Amino acid sequence: MGVVSHQVKVDAPRERVFEYVDGYQNVPEYLFGVKRFTPTTEQTQGLGSTFEVAIDVGPKTLKSVVKCTQYIPNELIELRAVEGFSANSTWKFSDAEDGGTEMTVAFDFKLPGGIAGKLLGGLIGPFADQAVKHSEETIAKKFADHG
Repeated sequence: MGVVSHQVKVDAPRERVFEYVDGYQNVPEYLFGVKRFTPTTEQTQGLGSTFEVAIDVGPKTLKSVVKCTQYIPNELIELRAVEGFSANSTWKFSDAEDGGTEMTVAFDFKLPGGIAGKLLGGLIGPFADQAVKHSEETIAKKFADHG
């Protein structure tokens, strides 16, 4: 299993940052490589909401279905893979000491065994790190530009 985790400060109130990250329609905008993030349930946020995901990782498109398994408004969003590529994400939000929002993002993923897993691992590790950094930078820039 691989794990990538980063923390970033966003110069905006926690409620606004959470609302943006929580909006499923925003995911392809801030999450590097995501080409599709489509609800599969009428519920489009919160505990139990489920989404089909397609992520381009180099020449390969990985597909998954993720479900929100933990949800605390303005504090926590956890998505767990229930089908397809096993990639989970946890987003934590807290007030920064000097204002703004501290956001922690963690992705963990499981690779298949054998040669395929080793080859995919060479792509996924660096990709996950790049994806997390891109998400942080995109979200921070969005609020720096738009308050």
